[in-house]
This record gives sequence, C-alpha cells and structure tokens, in this order.
Amino acid sequence: MLIDFFTTLRAAGIPVSIREFLLLLEALEKNIIDCSFDDFYYLARLTLIKDEAHFDKFDRAFAQYFKGIEAGFDDQAQIPLDWLVKRAMRELSLEDKARLEKFGYDKLMDRLRQLLEEQKERHEGGSKWIGTGGTSPFGNGGYNPEGIRIGGAGTHRRAVKVWEQRSYRDYDASREIGTRNIKVALRRLRRFAREGAAEELALDDTIRATASNAGWLDLKMRPERRNNTKVLMLLDVGGSMDDHIQLTEELFSAARAEFKNLSFYYFHNCVYDHLWRNNQRRQSERFDTWDVLRTYPPDTRLIFVGDATMSPYEILSQGGAIDHYNEEAGAEWLQRFTHAFPSHVWLNPEPEHLWDYRQSIAIIRQQMNNRMVPLTLEGLERGMRLLSR
Repeated sequence: MLIDFFTTLRAAGIPVSIREFLLLLEALEKNIIDCSFDDFYYLARLTLIKDEAHFDKFDRAFAQYFKGIEAGFDDQAQIPLDWLVKRAMRELSLEDKARLEKFGYDKLMDRLRQLLEEQKERHEGGSKWIGTGGTSPFGNGGYNPEGIRIGGAGTHRRAVKVWEQRSYRDYDASREIGTRNIKVALRRLRRFAREGAAEELALDDTIRATASNAGWLDLKMRPERRNNTKVLMLLDVGGSMDDHIQLTEELFSAARAEFKNLSFYYFHNCVYDHLWRNNQRRQSERFDTWDVLRTYPPDTRLIFVGDATMSPYEILSQGGAIDHYNEEAGAEWLQRFTHAFPSHVWLNPEPEHLWDYRQSIAIIRQQMNNRMVPLTLEGLERGMRLLSR
C-alpha cells in the first residue's frame, strides 16, 4: 500500500527519494508511533519532506490517497461530525434573517467583553450567549448578519472578526497550467535595458567591424539585455480568497517567470502594520510594513491581488482587522502604499459584475484611486497599461 503512496507523492511533484521512503518504512517497523492516523501523518511528513515549501503539496497528496479511511484509526468514531454540526445549525428563512439586528463594531466588542465576564458554561442555539448554532453574534455554526466568529469554520462569511489562530498556505509558484496567456499580458510591463559587463556577443556590430577590417575577425561584445522593471506584489491569502487559489497561483507563477526583480508579501483582507512571506511562519516571521514601504524605490510597480471582500470595519476602523488588533485603520496603510508607489493597481479575481454589490470593494476602489481591474486577460491588459504610465 505504501508503495502506491510513494508514487502518489512523486506524481504530485514532491521530490521524495527512495532513501527517505525506506526511512519511513524502518520507522514503522520499529513501532515508534502508536496506531494513530495523525501520528502516521506527522511521521510521514517528517521523514519524506525536507523542505517546508512542499508541505501543502504533501497535504493534498496525503488527503487524496488516504481519503475515507480515517475512521479505521479511531475506534471511537461512530457519528460523523458533520451530522452533529448540521444538527446544531438552525435553518432561518429570509424574513428571519432580515429581522436580525446589526450591532455595529464598537457595540459588538463591548458586548463581547461583557459576555466573557458573565458567561460560565457552554451554550448551544439561542440569540444571546457565546455558543454554537442559533442567531447570537458570538460563536459559530449559526447565522448573524454581523458577528464575531469564535472557533469553528466559516459558513456565511459575514464575521467582522475571527477569534482563532488561522492557517493559510503559500501560493505555488511552480504552477504552469494555464499561465501562458497571463505571461503574454504581463509582458507589456517589461522594460529592457543593457546593464553590467560586456559579456554578450553583438553579432551585427561584429559583422560590421569584421567587414571594415578587411575580413579579419573583430569580435564586439555588449552588456546583456535584462528586464529592469521592479515589481512589488502584495497577495491576499485565506478566507474568501480560497475560492480563487488556482487563478492566483497561475498569476503568481507567471509573474515569477516574467519579472526577475519581483518581491512579494502576503496579507489577509487588508494591509496593516505587518506583512509576511511564508504562511507557515506568519506568526514568527513578520515584516514591518513601514520597512517594506521604505525598502523599495518609488518607481517600483505595486500590484495588489485580492478580492477586496470583507467587512467595511476592516478597512475603516481601528481594531477592525478580523484576526488581530490593528492600531491604525487599513485605509491609512492603503494610502501610504499608493503615495509611496504612484504606479499601482489592484487585481480582483471576483467577477466585475459583482463589484457594485460589495461595499468593501467600493471602498478599496476609492482608496486605490479607481485603479482596480478584474483578474482576467482583458483586465490584465488594462492593469499593465495603468502601470506603464
């Protein structure tokens, strides 16, 4: 069985060697883990994967190969978890949803502090306490037009803040499928110049010089022609952007191939006081946003990639960030970026006909001086023309 698992990993593009596979078999033979599905996952990842960049590929290949056999490792598994979750959720009609009140950000936070002091036990359903199901603005598994999700998975994407440690994955820069047309569109932004030492043969000049020298070979050299466009790409990751992973990866892969002077950072929903470059270590390896603003020259082309779909508080309010407390509103940081880099554009993977129905998209467009285009081939053409001005 594990031989097929090994070939599945290789088919997923993970550089797993025979030696590493034998190490996994040896560890299993010596019974260094219990009969636990989670223990086997971590042991396999430890022995087979040597580079964190391949963690996400490993997770997908592992899930594909072992799909449906988790219950075989747990003798307590009787009732599927999704059955229990659905039982805890109430189905509300459109009229019921319309009657639910929006508290507003400040009132939400004050009410949460009060409940944290008063609540002493777990609650399920209802409209007041922190719990699961029901219509309370606090908890998970229910419905509220504007609440704070505490634990659990997002369902309706209406939370203005999330109280949990969230895990995202890096975009895969090696994806090649479907990137050819994107590369063609990005090439409008490239600017070539001859820089550095004279190390490339100048064929036309060599022919002319040889002819002028009575046929004696006279080699002429010139500096290599290089693309000197500097690009800074800021990528929204996690949450609603999970719906656009493939398209964003294709763009990211094409940009890495076309722009040799490309720097990138991740953010979630809106930019604040820190950014990161590795989602596995985003809590421990952060980059101060002020340092990023000061590092790159003003002629750098700035490209935001994100669906701009979030609560308006995340853009306009102090402390409005969904998963941490921000001292300054996201709108202030957006203005700093647009002032520091006059050539900027926001690429939005959401269909353009939906933009008028998202309040946050209208706010972001205003902050970006209306330099927002859809993440389509036609939109990329428009965006590259904006950046070339």
